[in-house]
Amino acid sequence: MNAFHVLRDAWYFFSHNLAAIARLCLPLVVLEALVQQIVSARVGGEAAAAYGILVGLLFYPLYTAALILFLDARSRGEAPANRDLLAASLRLWPGFALLAGLSTLAIMLGASLFVLPGLWIMIKLAFAEYLLVLRGLSPIKALHESFELTSGYFWQILTCVLCVMLPLWLLSWASQPAEGAQADVLLSLLLDSANGFLQLFASVVLFRLFMLRATLPAEE
Repeated sequence: MNAFHVLRDAWYFFSHNLAAIARLCLPLVVLEALVQQIVSARVGGEAAAAYGILVGLLFYPLYTAALILFLDARSRGEAPANRDLLAASLRLWPGFALLAGLSTLAIMLGASLFVLPGLWIMIKLAFAEYLLVLRGLSPIKALHESFELTSGYFWQILTCVLCVMLPLWLLSWASQPAEGAQADVLLSLLLDSANGFLQLFASVVLFRLFMLRATLPAEE
């Protein structure tokens, strides 16, 4: 499980299917960013972060489940219609939203202790979404199974995730308006939408890792 090869293969797939992924996921990503902007403007303060998580739990499971189903179908040479993928993701939404909520809570609790525990939990839960969507596991079972599947491959997964997400985290941090400055709403919406869409590449990378890990023996 070579990190460079995983990133190369994932980028090849993402770039060659960019238009299809954009048609499937970008409308929901933009809608999520728009709702986040509205909620932040209306609520403001510390409460905006909590409401932001709720907005994410509403939209994230829909487009992420649809993307995972798209990746799985393309890996088998199939090309299902977007409406079928979105309909399937809607059926998966309750379990996926619960899984996302539990994962977010666990990562936040780990991060509250220190950054490294939160990062460790994030990597250990990296395969939970794929187990729920592709294998039909319950949220709790998917979380447990993800811990098992990532055993022995923590550093490879961490390397891939950081290579993708660290630049996006830095971009998100750098694009935040200075304290007291008036934010440009349109620019902020464009940046949030672009950042959200580019984060879909992380799902492609993790799908590639998940498929590889399914063919490899567990390591201690």
